Amino acid sequence: MKIYTKTGDKGKTSLFGGTRVYKSHLRIEAYGTIDELNANIGLLKDHVANEFVSEILYKVQDRLFVLGAILATDPAKAGVKLPAFKKEDIRDLEIEIDKMEENLSPLRNFIIPGGHPVVSLAHIARTVCRRAERSMVLLSENAPVDGILLEYVN
Repeated sequence: MKIYTKTGDKGKTSLFGGTRVYKSHLRIEAYGTIDELNANIGLLKDHVANEFVSEILYKVQDRLFVLGAILATDPAKAGVKLPAFKKEDIRDLEIEIDKMEENLSPLRNFIIPGGHPVVSLAHIARTVCRRAERSMVLLSENAPVDGILLEYVN
C-alpha cells in the first residue's frame, strides 16, 4: 500500500463514510488540529523521564485518536462504526490532573512558558490543545459535535 493516494490533489479529501469535502472544511481543520496536538504530546512523551507521566500521556494520545476519528466522520453517515468516547474518559483525565496538582502550590498568577525543554514542550502542547478546542467550537457552531468531545479537549 502506498502512503499517497493522489485523491486529494485537487484540494478535496474524504471523511470517514466517504463524503468528499474541501481540505479547508471546518471538520478537517478540527481533526487536523487534534492530530497536531497528538503529535506534540508524542514529542513531549518522548522527552519525559517519568514513566508514570509517560503512561498518562500515552492514554491521552489514544483518546485523541478516537476523538479525531469521530471528528473525521460525516455525522450524516449514521452507519459508520466508531470507537466509543465516554464520560469516563473525562473523569479519568481529571483524576490524573488532580493527582499531579496535589504536589503543587496553588496558582496565584499566570505561568510564563519555558525554564526546561520538557516544560516548553508541555506549553506548546497546551497551546495546540487550546487551538484544537477553538476549531472544534467553530465546527460545533456549524455542524453537530458531541459535547463530550468538547469537554475532553477543554
